[in-house]
Amino acid sequence: MFNVVLVRPEIPPNTGNIGRLCLATQSTLHLVKPLGFSLDDRQLKRAGLDYWTEVSVKLWDSFDALRRAQPPHANYFFLTTKSKRLYYEARFQPDDFLVFGAETRGLPENLLAANKNRCVSIPMHGTRSLNLATAVAIVLFEAVRQQQS
Repeated sequence: MFNVVLVRPEIPPNTGNIGRLCLATQSTLHLVKPLGFSLDDRQLKRAGLDYWTEVSVKLWDSFDALRRAQPPHANYFFLTTKSKRLYYEARFQPDDFLVFGAETRGLPENLLAANKNRCVSIPMHGTRSLNLATAVAIVLFEAVRQQQS
């Protein structure tokens, strides 16, 4: 249904949980290198439970490689704390790419600057960020919800 992109993910349990979210929503998980773990990591598979083998996972050497492999009309949303546009104001369509950054650094500044009009954020009070798997769940299930209306 959707494409979840993790750019340089660092924490295997987060990626395992996100894999389960992708499976539950019939979405594809795209992992952009370098990864902070091996795909054989025990923690990754533990978080993904026995579902990990059923998750549609694609591995990319760079975000540019991922983008070049997609049709020119592919639609991307970049999640960041640095946008005033809220995720629920976006209109998601099937096959959109929801792009998330590394747990400790977020998305690279140059990527955000080049896609400023495609950036969205999750409103938060009292914290600078949410767990990556939580953030993916919030945005992904809003995108799914929009398809039901």
